[in-house]
Amino acid sequence: MWSARALFQEALMVHVVDVGAALAEHPNYQPLIDAGAARLSGFEPTPEECEKLNAKYGAPHRIHPVFVGNGQTQTYHETNVGLTGSLFEPHNELNSKFQQLAELMQVVARHEVQTTRLDDVEGLVDVDMVKIDVQGAELQVFQHAPRVLSEAVLIQTEVEFVPLYKDQPLFADVDAHLRAAGYQLHTFLGFGSRAFKPLAKNNQPYDGFRQILWSDAVYVRDFMHLDRLADGKLKKLAVLLHDVYQSPDLCHHVLEALDRRGGGQRYAPRYLQQLTAPAPRP
Repeated sequence: MWSARALFQEALMVHVVDVGAALAEHPNYQPLIDAGAARLSGFEPTPEECEKLNAKYGAPHRIHPVFVGNGQTQTYHETNVGLTGSLFEPHNELNSKFQQLAELMQVVARHEVQTTRLDDVEGLVDVDMVKIDVQGAELQVFQHAPRVLSEAVLIQTEVEFVPLYKDQPLFADVDAHLRAAGYQLHTFLGFGSRAFKPLAKNNQPYDGFRQILWSDAVYVRDFMHLDRLADGKLKKLAVLLHDVYQSPDLCHHVLEALDRRGGGQRYAPRYLQQLTAPAPRP
């Protein structure tokens, strides 16, 4: 797939903040990193793993060995499956009603940890995209990152629709906060589901019928007020929408906002022409 970066004369460097992700996996923004078009600021609180990730990514990327939260000391609930550990205790009375859920969220240890506000992380400036997956603590991170939210143009966040963790904020809480911060919901990236016990869909314990439990929600800066964003931010938003999320309609809308500022660049028509050009013959 061709990149929307080809529309622009300057070399764009998208600053991606990834909080709580399994950075050893293949994130959706990886093609931008591979192309030298993105700089990653990641977070891995285990010092040994953080050191490995810094060696893997190298400059200009940086992985920080901190727990992101509200800046206070909190209890981290370590579980039998590392990716389900959280600053919130698993709600296994609820989780045990579903196939293969509580079994993946058994607390094996509790640790007192010092958390850091995202806004207080050294060198975390001019952020463009935030990707966050911290098992129920997403709202806490956003509440203590007003500066980062004001700089970014796109947020990808895990959200839950039922409380998999005790007293955790749910999708409606996260949605209200991000809308108040100037974002609009753009899309969901699939839905996590499980079947209520004792049923199992097609004998697959990780499949569900109708009950949805979680998803990744993608938010963009309010597309009714794109005039509030600088040219560079609009260009980076266009690149993220096209290259990472395959959202050509909203990308075109963003490029139209750029064209209205004058300069004769005609980004939107050139983008549309590229989109509708016949595929090259093999």
